[in-house]
Amino acid sequence: MAKADIEDEHREVGSDTVTEPVAISLIAGRYLLFDINVVTYLRRTHNICGVLIGGIPQIPQQNVFLGLPLELLPEEARLLVEKRVAYIVDDAAWHKPKFSTLSGEERRRYLDSLREAGLKSKRAADEGAKKRQAHGLAKEAATRRAKGALKSDSDEKDIPDSAKEVSHSLFGDERPQSPTPSTLSVSNNPHAITPTTTYPPLSLPDIPTEETKPPVPSSYPLFTHLHSRGYFTTPGLRFGCDYTAYPGDPLRFHSHFLATGYGWEEEIPMLDIVGGGRLGTGVKKGFLIGGAESKSSTKGDNVRTFCIEWGGM
Repeated sequence: MAKADIEDEHREVGSDTVTEPVAISLIAGRYLLFDINVVTYLRRTHNICGVLIGGIPQIPQQNVFLGLPLELLPEEARLLVEKRVAYIVDDAAWHKPKFSTLSGEERRRYLDSLREAGLKSKRAADEGAKKRQAHGLAKEAATRRAKGALKSDSDEKDIPDSAKEVSHSLFGDERPQSPTPSTLSVSNNPHAITPTTTYPPLSLPDIPTEETKPPVPSSYPLFTHLHSRGYFTTPGLRFGCDYTAYPGDPLRFHSHFLATGYGWEEEIPMLDIVGGGRLGTGVKKGFLIGGAESKSSTKGDNVRTFCIEWGGM
C-alpha cells in the first residue's frame, strides 16, 4: 500500500466511519481508546468490549456509570495487533513533538472548529427546548380547556337562569387571565466542547514499521480460543477467574462460563477445581479451564478446554 493511501485511510478515522488499523494509546502501561467511534466499531465488529474507566462530566461524583476512555486488556490489545486491526502508539512520546511544532494558524483553525461545533450543539439544544416548551404549552392549554368546560357545565346546572343574568350584569369575568408563557433565554454563547481525541488538529499517528506486541499472561491462548469461537470476554476478577465468557454482547446476554487458563503441564490444585466448580454452578455458569497443548500435531489453534460443574451430594 502506498504511503498516500495509508494517510487517506488515517484521515477517515476521525469521522463517523472507522478504517483499520486504528491507534491504541499506550499510557503508563495501560492500553486506552479515546474515540467513541473506534470503541463502538471494535465492539460491533471484533467482539472487543474493554472497560470504561473515565468519569461522566455531568455526574462526576459516582462510579456506577463511566465514560471514555476505554481500557483494553493486554490480551485484547495483543489480539488486535496480531490481526492487524490496530497498532500501539506511545502516547506521550508522540504528543510532545507534535504539539511543539503546532503553528499559531493551526491553533486558530482548531479553536474556530471547536467554536463552530459548540454553536451547532447549542442550536440543536435550543431547538429541542423549543419543541418541548411548545408541547408543554399545548398540553397545558388542552387541560385548561377541558377543566373550563366541565366547570361551566356544572355551574349552569346548579345556578338558576335569573341568577345567571344578575351575575353577568353586575360582575365582570371572574376567570383569571392565563399567565404569559415564559420565553427561553437567548444567548449567543456556544456550548463548551471537550474533544476526546487530539486529531484534529494533529494528524493520526503513522503506522510503525515494526509491530509492538503487548506482553500477555499465560492465559492468552485460552482468550484467543474463546474469541475465535465468537465469544465476548470481560475481566473475570468479580468471580475469581481470568475471563467471563458471553455468547454474545454482554448488554444482551448473560455469561455462560467462568474461564481460567492454565499451562498444559501445570498442576491444578484440587481446591481450585472444587471452588471454581461450586462457584460457577452457584451463579448459573460453567467453570471452564483450558490451555494450549504443548506437543500438538495440529496446526493453528491447539487449545483444549474442559467445563466443570458441581454436582452436590
